[in-house]
Amino acid sequence: MKRIFSILFILLSFHSFSQINDSTAIKSQVAKAIKELGDFVAIPNDALNGDDIDDNIFWLKKKFNERGFNTTELETDNHPLFFAALPIEDNKPTILFYMHFDGQSVDRSKWNQPNPYKMVLKAPEGDGWKTHSFDDMLEDIPYDWRLFGRSTSDDKGPIVMFLNAIDLIKKNGKKIPFNIKVILDSEEEKSSKPLPNAVKVYRELLEADFLIINDGPVHSSGKPTLVYGCRGITTLSLITYGPVKPQHSGHYGNYAPNPGFQLAHLLATMKNKEGKVIIPGYYDGITLDSTTIEVLKSVPDSDVAIAEKQQFKTAEKVGDFYQEALQYPSLNIRGLGSGWIGKEARTIVPESATAELDLRLVPETDGNRLKTLVKQHITKQGYKVLDHVPTKEERLKFDNIITITESSVTNAFRTDLNNPYGNFLVKTMKESFNDDVVQIRIMGGTVPISPFINELKIPAFIIPMVNADNNQHSPNENLKIGQLAYGINTFYSILTSTL
Repeated sequence: MKRIFSILFILLSFHSFSQINDSTAIKSQVAKAIKELGDFVAIPNDALNGDDIDDNIFWLKKKFNERGFNTTELETDNHPLFFAALPIEDNKPTILFYMHFDGQSVDRSKWNQPNPYKMVLKAPEGDGWKTHSFDDMLEDIPYDWRLFGRSTSDDKGPIVMFLNAIDLIKKNGKKIPFNIKVILDSEEEKSSKPLPNAVKVYRELLEADFLIINDGPVHSSGKPTLVYGCRGITTLSLITYGPVKPQHSGHYGNYAPNPGFQLAHLLATMKNKEGKVIIPGYYDGITLDSTTIEVLKSVPDSDVAIAEKQQFKTAEKVGDFYQEALQYPSLNIRGLGSGWIGKEARTIVPESATAELDLRLVPETDGNRLKTLVKQHITKQGYKVLDHVPTKEERLKFDNIITITESSVTNAFRTDLNNPYGNFLVKTMKESFNDDVVQIRIMGGTVPISPFINELKIPAFIIPMVNADNNQHSPNENLKIGQLAYGINTFYSILTSTL
């Protein structure tokens, strides 16, 4: 792998980087970025492992310092945040960039490579992928090939794109008309619980005119994408109870209450057959005027293509089309279990059944209010709601018992579509790529950004960088090489344009 980069740099070291869109200039920077990303991915970054986080921060300090940034660790209630900034000039507007360097845990047995932390190069072949040596890119760097490894796309790839855009700006002798601050999260993959308090503590350090989040995939069309908000999230865990221990279904079927059926009946009261939540008040406060609908319809989605890819016939009817559906809070069963299944199935009446729910939030909805609505609905169905495993006395006193535990709330955010900083970003990206920018009012996923908006009182925008089919959070996570060029180009254009 070292050989390809040394040869490329010898061949291109005297090239003039006068134009960002020069393919040779971009490809030489992409070559460097591939090497740097491979080194970064090789450092495990499991959010659950504190030693991993420390190792990654050490790497980040070195790389940002090399580019002239001042860096520090911001202590929190758990893992530290990483902060970097170029020297501040009072007469410049300030952009704060947010990314994260922690990653999901890995199950090596599910990956099509020996080590998810050793980046692998693959080319499309038929319906699959063929592994290549990095030496196979000596003559050229095919933009449709991919880099496989944990966090190549979520979210180490964008960090490396940013660093290499800074390199290219310096090589071209360009001036950056902004103050640049960067905050890198170490616990994004486990809800960033320390972040709200940390933003309050370090408020003055983080002050900026606007925030750019570089996380998540571009629109599936591959077009330049700007997202004005993201949904929030909270969760509920529901457990219903039958006999205190599993019982033989021949002896006690038709007699001992079955918690699976109890839970199924209860869940069925929460949504109608079209997928709409029928708990009173769940969608209160949400109105979509004709202008907003027009913006939502401008996103080049295909509901037919989505259904074909996901292999279902009919979508739920919360909205009339995909983007409209995202404007409402969701109520999702993310996990469901009782007894044993598959080859381990047993002829028993289970002792309990569990449903794990997640509630995706929009700015008009309060997560605590929605959780209260769900719990009130469950009570109205005749359940005794507990926050603990029932005692023997409680089991004998009540017919229908349910234990409910809940998580904290990560709020949604949404910036106005006519925000001047948003207009600047749209104009810059459109001119850079000579293509219309896909403008998404709110995306379905969650990024823990509301603390910045609530505390710093600044608008926020998501500029995703990676391919839509990157398998983030899953085995065989990957980054399309062309997206490295896209990200470097995007950062370069934003950082060298004036408001």
